[in-house]
Amino acid sequence: MDRLWAPWRLAYVTAAPAPSTDCIFCDALTSADAELTVFRARHAFVILNLYPYNNGHLMVVPNRHLNTLALLTPDEQQELMSLTRLSEMALSEAYRPQGLNVGINLGRAAGAGIENHLHIHVVPRWQGDTNFMTAVGETRVLPEDLRQTASNLRPVFERLARSGA
Repeated sequence: MDRLWAPWRLAYVTAAPAPSTDCIFCDALTSADAELTVFRARHAFVILNLYPYNNGHLMVVPNRHLNTLALLTPDEQQELMSLTRLSEMALSEAYRPQGLNVGINLGRAAGAGIENHLHIHVVPRWQGDTNFMTAVGETRVLPEDLRQTASNLRPVFERLARSGA
């Protein structure tokens, strides 16, 4: 039997559950120390996916709890796209991916894991990153701890935002 060691997950699986509003994005928004949040703006924020497809898998999330693009205000629409663009730039600088997947899943039938709070996925990709582990082992291998990913990305987001990128 092969074993994959991921000691960083122990803290996650043994942690007491935090008080919840039943929406992980609303919880992250109201938590001042949300450790996976890498950038906050006026109408939206950028957060790491707790169950990423690859290192650096980000989600751009409106602050307001809504489940469809039709409910966004023009300011929210603009900021979601601006933060998605900023996410592309930050990931490109910090991780140098060879490509990116950017997408929105609206509704459970479309693959939304969190269907009641709209969010945009930004997933860095590299040639060969879809290896046998995901295809046959139903396992993803991530070489970096999420807290380290957040630490790598926060200063890049701050610098790019300050520069008006």
